[in-house]
Amino acid sequence: MNEILQFFAQISTETRSGFLIGGLALLLFMESSIPFLKMEYKKLDHAVINIVFTFITLIVNLFGAMGIMAAVRYNQIHNTGLLNMIEIPIWLNVILGFALMDLVGAWLIHWIQHSIKWMWKFHLIHHTDPNVDVTSGLRHHPGENIFRLCFTTLAVLISGASFGLVMMYQTISVFFAHLTHANIQVPKKINKIIAYVFVTPNFHKVHHHYLQPHTDSNYGNIFSIWDHIFGTVKKLDITRELVYGIDTHMKSHEHSSIKNLLMIPFQPYRSPVESKFNNKR
Repeated sequence: MNEILQFFAQISTETRSGFLIGGLALLLFMESSIPFLKMEYKKLDHAVINIVFTFITLIVNLFGAMGIMAAVRYNQIHNTGLLNMIEIPIWLNVILGFALMDLVGAWLIHWIQHSIKWMWKFHLIHHTDPNVDVTSGLRHHPGENIFRLCFTTLAVLISGASFGLVMMYQTISVFFAHLTHANIQVPKKINKIIAYVFVTPNFHKVHHHYLQPHTDSNYGNIFSIWDHIFGTVKKLDITRELVYGIDTHMKSHEHSSIKNLLMIPFQPYRSPVESKFNNKR
């Protein structure tokens, strides 16, 4: 286990990019081989929009890595963070670190963005995608990327995770972002078992249904256990009822224009069918 953590502590940008591209290629192949939905859309045009946002995400994350490294160094110098305060086996250290990183750095900020109006307006860009597929995973507004980086840094400070553990979590997290949005079939029996602990494509599809209350559910990133614990799991017959997108932005020019997507947080708020935030600011 120490060797694995050391590998991720020293992992190069090229190697991480290789993981990202390799994972995308595998999932794209699976989408063409075992698609969940046969969606009628211009896949290349759709992919271009999402890949632009993916590159923006990667660029913002490169700068954000400085904050994460600073948090790691702070914990090392001051011996702070939960994992630095307790003596546990390395395998348990990794599991607990992963859990805390996922809870604070992913689930919590995701839930907060659905709960605070001005933050929701940034996160909304992710939900406007009417054809969710593997390219949708990192369709995030630059503002949302900053929110997520702040909470990732907070997760590091709380957990005391080593740099190797942080990089391993981040690498697996990116893969899960693509996996859980991929348009692939997952056998119901297998999905039912796995989804008690891990986020599956079927579990996350409910989150991308265009209407409330399903939009505000199933927030998990890697682990679905947080949704089970906090009661935010919702179910939907995704084979018959699922419609992607968000009911307030269903027109093509609103969800297929990069310029408009970047401006949505600064446009007047639109209440969905089941009013969100009760029209409060």
